[in-house]
Amino acid sequence: MVEAIAMAHGWEMQHDASVVVIGQDVGANGGVFRATAGLQERFGKDRVQDTPLAEATIAGMSVGMATHGLKPVAEIQFMGFMYPALDQIVNHMTRMRYRTRGRLTCPVVIRTPHGGGIHAPEHHSESTESMLCHIPGIRVVCPSSPARAYGLLLAAIRDPDPVMFLEPVRLYRAMRQDVSDDGRALPLDSGFILREGGDVTIVTWGAMTIETLRAAAELEGHGIGADVIDLATLSPIDSETILDSVAKTGRLVIVHEAARNVGVGAEVAAIVAEHGLYDLKAPIQRVTGFDTIMPLFRLERDYIPGVQRIVDAVRLTLGD
Repeated sequence: MVEAIAMAHGWEMQHDASVVVIGQDVGANGGVFRATAGLQERFGKDRVQDTPLAEATIAGMSVGMATHGLKPVAEIQFMGFMYPALDQIVNHMTRMRYRTRGRLTCPVVIRTPHGGGIHAPEHHSESTESMLCHIPGIRVVCPSSPARAYGLLLAAIRDPDPVMFLEPVRLYRAMRQDVSDDGRALPLDSGFILREGGDVTIVTWGAMTIETLRAAAELEGHGIGADVIDLATLSPIDSETILDSVAKTGRLVIVHEAARNVGVGAEVAAIVAEHGLYDLKAPIQRVTGFDTIMPLFRLERDYIPGVQRIVDAVRLTLGD
């Protein structure tokens, strides 16, 4: 995935001179995870700029650049470092189209590593996507494979409004996949059906697709077929894909790494309760992280939902 992200940067910068990359260590070091490796050598220091360790400045610079004809792709080094940038994101970046009655747009992409699982210290393993999803005026995107990271990042850069691009740290180097560097974007605001089955719908996103697909494979060995939906765009949510699947299966399990309370999974459940209640044959189940800070690495795997927890939730909704 990390190579696919770098490749998407390179394609768009090659074909659109207004695209610039900014962030801490994105230039000389190629980013903390090497997601911008080689870009400064290819495109120069004017288009790939290292910034101070100052997230509010990174976001504020992005607003200024975007409203004056550039398309900044800004990296916040870890999601837990985003909080100082929220002032600029909430009060300026997301409101620019509204504030100027459409005269100005703010085509900013803010990329940040998302979630835990790599034995990182505090503030390096945050999954606070629901906080961002509650802010009007931005899209929130979270890819789950190299191909989706490539296509969705291209779409995010081309979008005229702000996009928060959350990159699951566990997936940066978790898998290999052939990705054609052809500049083809994937649709935003659309979920992806990763696996089809008729007994239960499982909705997930980001790194949790790994455990969810493993759980679905285990369930299939016991004669239980699961529709696995990768939400991909967390705001706005692709309600149609979810509701169509639930109409077919009659059961819904939602899986996410973030804390349970007011998570994006609660919004998915609300959508189905509001628009698909009569399709349900059993109560909706959520498999989530816990309502506590992500623990340090000895307990990290106890926090992140595992295959067995997902299997148990599916069996519960099936009445097993």
